[in-house]
Amino acid sequence: MLLKIYPENPNPKEIRKVVECLQDGGIIIYPTDTIYGFGCDIFKPKSVERISQILGNAKNKSNMTFICPDLSNLADYTKPISNPIFKAMKKSLPGPYTFILPANNNVPKIVQSNKKTVGIRVPDNNIAREIVSVLGHPILSTSVKDDDEIVEYTTDPELIYERYGDWVDIVIDGGYGGNIPSTVVDCCTDEITILREGLGDINLLF
Repeated sequence: MLLKIYPENPNPKEIRKVVECLQDGGIIIYPTDTIYGFGCDIFKPKSVERISQILGNAKNKSNMTFICPDLSNLADYTKPISNPIFKAMKKSLPGPYTFILPANNNVPKIVQSNKKTVGIRVPDNNIAREIVSVLGHPILSTSVKDDDEIVEYTTDPELIYERYGDWVDIVIDGGYGGNIPSTVVDCCTDEITILREGLGDINLLF
């Protein structure tokens, strides 16, 4: 299903439809403030496996990120973090950043990396944040990539639907996406390390 949702003012009825799909173990493709992503409920292991199979990287789930509505439930999934790290997150989120943090035992083992870390994203996109707010916990996310050697990410939701419509349950059309990924920040120690410079301004983090 290709489902049009307007990012300025997402329709609650449409958001509920997406949330019910996730609760039933469905997979969605949805917009963020950077690129479109695959998403599923973090507590549905079969859905996590389905995304891995679609991407052909069943053994590598460590590139998957938790999409959160805000930082209020951070302690539910991460070990305690230092004040400077929390300040950097508060200053830059919502925004195009992925923070790699030490995972606690609430993070399902199927989505933990070997280093027992978890990526946390709070995108500056109303559709993504509304979905996780109504769901009541994060969704697991990974980027929708393109096979094109020059264009790494697909920006047109209709083209995404043409390619993946038979593989996923809902493709959300929230307008054209970007093609620059988020800035990835390692915060597993008290020092901030930039792992990938993407859309976010790194000066906001220091």
